[in-house]
Amino acid sequence: MNDRLRQDFPIDWEEDHYVSRREFFKFMTLASGGLAAGSVGMAAWAAIPKGERTFEAVRLASADSIAIGGSLAFRYPRPQDICLLIRREDGSFVAFSQRCTHLSCPVEYQSDKDRLYCPCHNGAFSAKDGSVLQGPPPHPLPQIMLEVREGDVYAVGVRHGGEA
Repeated sequence: MNDRLRQDFPIDWEEDHYVSRREFFKFMTLASGGLAAGSVGMAAWAAIPKGERTFEAVRLASADSIAIGGSLAFRYPRPQDICLLIRREDGSFVAFSQRCTHLSCPVEYQSDKDRLYCPCHNGAFSAKDGSVLQGPPPHPLPQIMLEVREGDVYAVGVRHGGEA
């Protein structure tokens, strides 16, 4: 039986490289230290505030030109960033990115339900703060920060992740 094993698994023990316990534990210590440092680095990166960015103010519309429950599509801060300005039932203005956070389908405002709806996969967001109400979207909609100046509505920045 012993000869059969040697025949099936021919190992030349003289040329085999042994890993000593010391080398093994040295490797494991270095690998564990690398994983720990990586975890600390990821935690630090996650703690960096990513919430709010300000941009040059852009006039969107006259406040009186948007009816209660109405909306206006616009592009901000870049030409490829589609957004939606909404005048809610209480008369306040909010604006959000119009791209669903699931697969970037355009969302539409449903004033009767006070929500932004994504018809692609039945996702819905709150028209109050952009938070996810239903469906597959993993994150809230980025909110466009607004200012009303002398009767005009201006976009002044972007808030990501529903942070206040």
